[in-house]
Amino acid sequence: MNRPVVVVVVLFAVLSVTALLSLGVGAVTISPGRILQILTDREGSKVASTELTIIWEVRLPRLLLACFVGAGLGTAGAGYQGLFRNPLADPFVIGASSGAALGATLAIINGWQGTFLGLACIPAASLVGALAAVAIVYSIASVGRQIPMVSLLLAGVALSSLLSAIVSLLMFLHEEKLMTIFGWLMGSLSGRGWATLWSTAPLILVGGSFLWMHSRALDALTFGEESAASLGLGIGRLRSTIVLSASLVTAASVAGGGIIGFIGLIAPHMARSLVGARHALVIPASGILGGLLLLLADDIARTVVAPSELPVGVVTALMGSPFFLYLLKTQQRELGVGL
Repeated sequence: MNRPVVVVVVLFAVLSVTALLSLGVGAVTISPGRILQILTDREGSKVASTELTIIWEVRLPRLLLACFVGAGLGTAGAGYQGLFRNPLADPFVIGASSGAALGATLAIINGWQGTFLGLACIPAASLVGALAAVAIVYSIASVGRQIPMVSLLLAGVALSSLLSAIVSLLMFLHEEKLMTIFGWLMGSLSGRGWATLWSTAPLILVGGSFLWMHSRALDALTFGEESAASLGLGIGRLRSTIVLSASLVTAASVAGGGIIGFIGLIAPHMARSLVGARHALVIPASGILGGLLLLLADDIARTVVAPSELPVGVVTALMGSPFFLYLLKTQQRELGVGL
């Protein structure tokens, strides 16, 4: 087993241990030994019913959702950065976050109830909104069977600005819903249960698997599209597959946790520094690191102002903003451009 593979295995072990310890973090602290007893005694014959409920009904689904959402954002970030050949690209680069925000805002102000696609209305509306926004950007940027990267990025920026303006207008017109909308936009895993996990995790797994299956193609793109085309790769079809797969993962992640920034930017960069540039390792490493980062951020969100909670998106922004500035400065130095 070579070193990069060992690193991936070690990262997964670290994530597993962190997840186990995270089950004991919160307003009610539970020791690791007690957690193991609760997990192995599902019927609750040897543990208090309160602790059993806390672990199985509250913390475990939330913890697993944090891992999947973080992994989704991490793998989507690796896919987009590989496609655009830009380490500053993130999962929201082509309008997914703005579409999700508009979908969730419409669900909140209209008081939509019930479920759709196995999700509560707000997450379901955000999923549909994110996918719809990406589809619109994709159709606008398409020129015949080709999708110029510049057109894709510009269409994403333009549509994001438009949708963000609509969300702001709706917030202004519906002040009574302002805090609910604002709370969702800041990102949170609070109140998410097994239903949300079962609805979003399969989409994240499917999209992430497609990205991993195209690892070699992403490696080829590293040397430019002409080089990739000379190897017999269909550039147009490859772009479509990467964009759709990464967008599906992003939309599902947003549906599960709201708008959570910087995970998709930080995780791939950390992964490349640990396992090298091969996407066959970068993509799973980015997923594991994304899950680990979001898990730690959620632990902080649940404990720093306990018994209240911070929106996890605030914590990831505080973690990610300095890193983004450092990364931006590093890229400028490499290009010989000063601030």
